[in-house]
Amino acid sequence: MSRTIFFEVEILDSRTKQQLCFLDKVEPHSTIGDIKCLFHKSYPKWYPSRQALKLDPSGLHVLLSEGKALRDDDILQSLPVGTTATMYFRDLGPQLGWTMVFLAEYMGPLLIYLLFYFRVPYIYTHKYAFTASPYPVVSMACACHSFHYIKRLIETIFVHRFSHGTMPLRTIVRNCAYYWGFAAWLAYYINHPLYTPPSYGEIQVNYSLLVFILCEAGNFSIHLTLNNLRGEGHKTRKFPSPTKNPFTWLFFFVSCPNYTYEVGAWVSFSIMTQCVPVALFAFLGFIQMTIWAKGKHRTYNREFKDYPNLRMPILPFIL
Repeated sequence: MSRTIFFEVEILDSRTKQQLCFLDKVEPHSTIGDIKCLFHKSYPKWYPSRQALKLDPSGLHVLLSEGKALRDDDILQSLPVGTTATMYFRDLGPQLGWTMVFLAEYMGPLLIYLLFYFRVPYIYTHKYAFTASPYPVVSMACACHSFHYIKRLIETIFVHRFSHGTMPLRTIVRNCAYYWGFAAWLAYYINHPLYTPPSYGEIQVNYSLLVFILCEAGNFSIHLTLNNLRGEGHKTRKFPSPTKNPFTWLFFFVSCPNYTYEVGAWVSFSIMTQCVPVALFAFLGFIQMTIWAKGKHRTYNREFKDYPNLRMPILPFIL
């Protein structure tokens, strides 16, 4: 009958190299998440999601597994360590769950835009307080903008599946400043008393509205598909594929069609309003979503040998 060999885990501060904790008789099948919980008992202020544990403090080790933060599901005996493991701790700072992150990011733009649409006093001159624009495109733009963020809030609450992942509070402040700031900037111009309709009138507005609605429907369809894929369980990891829903057929050509539809929605909104701040917001969003899409595309190619070669990260046949 074989004896269980227990591990000893020493946790050092990544900056000072001072010992913070020494864990004795740790089960070999323990995960990093388990070790974080044990460390949390010694230091209550550092809850598990606030901790980052590495095997190499510099993050420059030749082995990738030693140079990056260990995942919560990594198993102790599977790591490149002996029976005495040394780990380096870094404080990630205060954290918030992803649901709260997205609620904070999306609720702000929704409310801020409405303040400008209803021309609350002190935004424009006093004589325009609580007046309405004579142009239908302004009301249409408000409806589209509100619908977009209401959809995002509904998806956050009912559709998206979040693990126990969190985001640092300082990052949330930066993201909220970005979303809220752009919402105020574009709302200021679209709802301004001196705003003029697009150059090509109703044709430009109506076609842009049609594209916007299709892109929003496509984005929602992709999110539902991804949610259903995760709902099948984590044991059989699969890459997303097209379904009977025509909006998901974009999976034939790109890895992240949700980003493709998101960019399409903002481009159509910028054409509908013919507003430079909206176009800039769409452009910056495209850059960021391209970075995310390329990262997911690389992950799919690395994990699945049968991943379709035709797929591009975000734009069919191009990018």
